[in-house]
Amino acid sequence: MVCDMSEHQQHSYIANKSKDDYLKRLRRIEGQARGLQRMVEEEQYCIDILTQVSAMTKALQAVSLSLLDEHLGHCVLEAAKAGGPEAEEKLKEASDAIARLVKS
Repeated sequence: MVCDMSEHQQHSYIANKSKDDYLKRLRRIEGQARGLQRMVEEEQYCIDILTQVSAMTKALQAVSLSLLDEHLGHCVLEAAKAGGPEAEEKLKEASDAIARLVKS
């Protein structure tokens, strides 16, 4: 990831493969969402729908954890090496993101 602190920052991934992997996973999750809509439209059994919701939730959590891991391993690490206010800001940003993930 590129770790730029400017307001109009452009985020990038370490390798296009990483970006492609994320996009592939998100498209799969998008397909799961469409499948859930179809299940509800067809009034399928509630427990089957809940099972699919759980699978989709786990898939989103996996993407979130992977993105967080990349952010910590690159943006936060680089900021910590540099020190100063940017390091403190990146650590707070990561801590806030972790708090949001734990609450979800």
